[in-house]
Amino acid sequence: MIDVFYKVKALHGIGVNVHLHCFEYGRGKQKELDRYCASVHYYKRQMGKLQLLSSLPYVVVSRRSDELVDRLLKDDHPILFEGLHSCYHLGDPRLHGRRRLVRAHNVEHDYYSALAKVESSPFKRSYFNSEAAKLKRYEPVLSEADAVLAISPKDAAYFNQHFRNVVHVPAFHACEKVDVPDGLGDFALYHGALGVADNNKAALWLLRDVFNGINVKLVIAGSDVSSELKAEVAKHPNAELLEDISTERIHELVRTAQVHVLPTFQATGIKLKLLLCLFMGRHVVCNSHMVHGTGLEELCHIHDDPASMRLSIQGCMARPANGSTLEKRAMILEDRFSNARNAQRIVELLHPPPVDKEG
Repeated sequence: MIDVFYKVKALHGIGVNVHLHCFEYGRGKQKELDRYCASVHYYKRQMGKLQLLSSLPYVVVSRRSDELVDRLLKDDHPILFEGLHSCYHLGDPRLHGRRRLVRAHNVEHDYYSALAKVESSPFKRSYFNSEAAKLKRYEPVLSEADAVLAISPKDAAYFNQHFRNVVHVPAFHACEKVDVPDGLGDFALYHGALGVADNNKAALWLLRDVFNGINVKLVIAGSDVSSELKAEVAKHPNAELLEDISTERIHELVRTAQVHVLPTFQATGIKLKLLLCLFMGRHVVCNSHMVHGTGLEELCHIHDDPASMRLSIQGCMARPANGSTLEKRAMILEDRFSNARNAQRIVELLHPPPVDKEG
């Protein structure tokens, strides 16, 4: 959602009229979108257990809509499909001849396989494994697209093995420039959607294996906190849990923390919280899965074993983030992750120059 929202905002900022079609998640209509879109249309997902019996992935077949196609047929505008899960109508013959791009947010079957590996619920694990297999079979539909926009260099390398016209377009995000506060913070921060199994596992790992017994405060912030994580936080006097806080409060924590600890057990796509911490925060300590294939490795302190990560965190607590460290960040992030520049790249792909047949 973050990538999509800031992509819409950036396209609007360079003069593009965006007609947004989105499937509802129970959040209701969002007035904020009206500021950046020429029109916004909402559709109900085709939910229900019967959809699980389809040979198509549930995340795809539940996003089919005759109403959506009827609207698309009213003009000849180019179409950007956000994620493989939105591609049910990508190969519709009625849309042939239209310029069609797909934003690939992950190698989806790898992502769902990774979700299955960290899921404790047998039902959810079975669902994720089933979706992974179906998504892998469904992936060739991307050959219908005029271009596939990969979100990371690693994903671009994968899609280049299977499809033509693959372009790396980095993630869109909330920041325009690197803006890191002076001075020192007095705590380390881990934040994320804690209801996601990988994030829950990462938070538990930090508490039990990294911060256990050291004199560094760890703040864990996020939503949908498991009872297991709440109980674990209670065992550690140097840990604090902040539940269901606003985006503004998250950004405040990102700016005031001294160290951002970002382990993950899924080396898929790119984690947007990594970008947020690099643009707005001081030191980032993570494991190799967090940065693998992102091109951001040189901006982080990378450690895969708890002891090395612990020592790195302790060292960063007493060291300002300034000078050449931030100069390197600005050089890489403000160039590669410029929302306006990447929005312009999408416009060029949506409206390619005519081919000179005589040339």
